[in-house]
Amino acid sequence: MSKYDVTIIGSGPGGYVAAIRCAQLGLKTAIIEKYSTLGGTCLNVGCIPSKALLDSSEHFFNAKHNFEEHGIDTGDIKVNMKQLIERKNGVVSQTCDGIKYLMDKNKIDVHHGIGSFVDKNTIKVTGEGEETTIQTDKVIIATGSKPNYFPGMEPDKKRIITSTEALNLKEVPKHLIVIGGGVIGLELGSVYARLGAEVTVVEYANTIIPMMDGTCSKELLRILKKEGFKFSFNHSVKKVENTGKGVVVTADNKKGEEVKIEGDYCLVAVGRKPYTEGLGLENIGIEVDKRGMIPTNDHCETSVPGVYAIGDVIKGAMLAHKAEEEGVYVAELMAGQKPHINYDLIPGVVYTWPEVASVGKTEEEVKASGAEYKVGSFPIRALGRARASMDIQGVVKVIADKATDEVLGVHMVAPRAADLIMEAVVAMEYRASAEDIARICHPHPTYSEAVKEAALGAWDDNAIHI
Repeated sequence: MSKYDVTIIGSGPGGYVAAIRCAQLGLKTAIIEKYSTLGGTCLNVGCIPSKALLDSSEHFFNAKHNFEEHGIDTGDIKVNMKQLIERKNGVVSQTCDGIKYLMDKNKIDVHHGIGSFVDKNTIKVTGEGEETTIQTDKVIIATGSKPNYFPGMEPDKKRIITSTEALNLKEVPKHLIVIGGGVIGLELGSVYARLGAEVTVVEYANTIIPMMDGTCSKELLRILKKEGFKFSFNHSVKKVENTGKGVVVTADNKKGEEVKIEGDYCLVAVGRKPYTEGLGLENIGIEVDKRGMIPTNDHCETSVPGVYAIGDVIKGAMLAHKAEEEGVYVAELMAGQKPHINYDLIPGVVYTWPEVASVGKTEEEVKASGAEYKVGSFPIRALGRARASMDIQGVVKVIADKATDEVLGVHMVAPRAADLIMEAVVAMEYRASAEDIARICHPHPTYSEAVKEAALGAWDDNAIHI
């Protein structure tokens, strides 16, 4: 029987990063993964493959609609779905192989199979045709999440699909119906809209990405409508039917009237739920809450001493980078260090084009708190760099405290917003003011100048270029 200092169940971004950090700190480490490849949802059927498809579809869209303006004649442009999917699969394979390399490099033992608790220090690993047992001092649960759905919209994985199946379609849908106007639905909807599909988003709320700042929601909505997206807001989906050659979505609109929307595929993208099946939590006295999450204290430790949980199975945003930070945090805590996570400064990103990124408080949250604040915003179209690249849509918004000028939130719809947002994260981690950001020299011409200009606007209402 193998004996370890720490065993991690799940090899997604939280799990594999936790394993690497544990090994770096001198702990004998094992990781258990039920699938044949490492990397979890993010690397196999989430973050990485979706970004690969988003990039491929953006290349196609630009070739078809924008290259001529650049003086590039392309002729007849067609989508080769087989090659598009094969490239995506290649990216996934290379990335997962990289995780296997890191496990070997850091001398982390990998056990394939379903890990379940016998007791808090004994883990049973059930693989194909075999069963092994591991002894461990501590455990980190990092089993992630799976697609959620509500009654009436159960996926059949043929016409009624989740994000997993949407990554492997053999054809471009003529009409893709997306249930849910959140991150997953808009990203995958963007992939197929760029490839030529008609996309209709059916959303229960009255806007898209409702958890982000209202300015971002409105700006992205305007952009997606311009690209051909159709939206049915305030719609409550009652059922989705596979008709054989297509789907019919039945919903009640804002007035309570029943409406039917027909398409050839329906993507159910109403969020994700924690995945804890098969863990045997009952064997060690852990009960999940009403949302299916594992309760933890401020140190990611469960009610059972020495058993920790991170990532999508615990409270907070279901983000790969949040899970990674928690993995490092727990590893360092186990090693006797004093790590730190600022949950208020975990950025959120939507990888449409332009991208959407946000950190800190939204204007709606600041307003609801009763605090006095000021706002500076700057349109992307005013940047020379944006005009040069023809990426002129979007806006950057900086919110600062009216009395102290401390930056409270930064929200943007912009080219490379996923990268630009880190300037705001660093600044806010060190309690920077809008003036601090405004006085930093930004290179010209760049997209980052929009951050400086928005900060100038928040500081003294005097952006230079508008």
